[in-house]
Amino acid sequence: MLDDVTPPDGHRLHRQSPKRLEPLSRPARTPLHEQAKAADPSFRTPDEVAAAEADQLRSQPTVVHHAAPATGQRWSWQMLSKKQRIIMSSAAVVLAIGLGAGWTLTHHKRTVDAGAPHPKTAKKAPVATPIYSTLTGLPVADASVNQKPVTGVMVENSLDARPQSGLGAAGVVFEAVAEGGVTRFLGLYQDSAPDNVGPIRSARPYFVQWAMGFQAAYAHVGGSDDALQDIKTWGVQDMNQFYNGSSYHRISSRAAPHNVYTAISTLNQLETRKGYASHYNGFPRGKAAPSAQPTATTLNFHLSGPLYDPSYVYNASTNSYNRSENGQPQTDAATGKQLSPQVVIAIVVPLARGALDSTGAYYSDYHVIGSGQAFIFQNGNVTPATWSKTGNSDQITFTDSGGQPVPLNPGQTWISAVSSASQVHY
Repeated sequence: MLDDVTPPDGHRLHRQSPKRLEPLSRPARTPLHEQAKAADPSFRTPDEVAAAEADQLRSQPTVVHHAAPATGQRWSWQMLSKKQRIIMSSAAVVLAIGLGAGWTLTHHKRTVDAGAPHPKTAKKAPVATPIYSTLTGLPVADASVNQKPVTGVMVENSLDARPQSGLGAAGVVFEAVAEGGVTRFLGLYQDSAPDNVGPIRSARPYFVQWAMGFQAAYAHVGGSDDALQDIKTWGVQDMNQFYNGSSYHRISSRAAPHNVYTAISTLNQLETRKGYASHYNGFPRGKAAPSAQPTATTLNFHLSGPLYDPSYVYNASTNSYNRSENGQPQTDAATGKQLSPQVVIAIVVPLARGALDSTGAYYSDYHVIGSGQAFIFQNGNVTPATWSKTGNSDQITFTDSGGQPVPLNPGQTWISAVSSASQVHY
């Protein structure tokens, strides 16, 4: 085999270089795109078109939405540069997140709106301004209560008349001797309307004058000759039972004349038909302040005698005065409760003997126009004061030693007429 690679003469073999084959000569060829340019100088290859459009896009502000490509060309994702693809992808992600968050917030708002109001956005109800009774100073639900006429009713206090009905609901009560030592009451109503008030008896001039201070419509059954004449002369808003019988009723459990009663709502209807109204000044009222050490807890007034002299015991739990007559608690037949006014006042009023009545007794005659001493009991204490009434239609007032009005506690006020300061004991 060596003979195949070693010359026989021993000489070293010299490797010959392989022959180089020359390609066949071909005529020069012009590329097609150059030929197209030679034929049409405006011709551009697709790569040149894409490069030109990319340069144009890079020179414009980046926006999420692009104008559609020129007519005849179809837009493709490959036509965008890498930077543009990243920008558009990020914008798509942000848009998706925004749409998802918007749906969540909208759905949550609908859920909240469908349920209870959010405490931060719920509107607070306006606080109503308190309304107080002109007559009693107590809160009332409707201001129209103070537009109603004040209704004054003469209530009997003979032994046959007890227990009376409706006195516990009166806002103000005046008490004085009518005749023969027998006392009588004038109950005033405006913010209350008991269904049964009575027994109702006759008028007296001084009760009429007290009622006129409230411009009250005056309910009574007849009256003394002086009182009936004064009612006409003074222009009182009269509701005499003699001429308005349908507004009163009689009960069968008592004999006449102790059986005439009425309902305040019925008298209100009569007042409306007659066009009666009340424009008056109520008593100044203050805030009740029970005393920690009350000094006037037992009161005794001498009006005429044991059967008619009232007494009071201070009730600290209610800040009122439990009333008794003839040594017995005085109750309201309509409720069975003991009378217990929040304010008790004794006024010293000169008492004179008036005209002789048909029974041989003299009518009482109090001089209620003027001024005099007063003792105001409230909160368990007493305030010495002065009462004053300057005319029939003027309100009775109460002032302290410095001439300032004495504020009265809200609630029922009971005013008793005594002939001298010595008849007031506490």
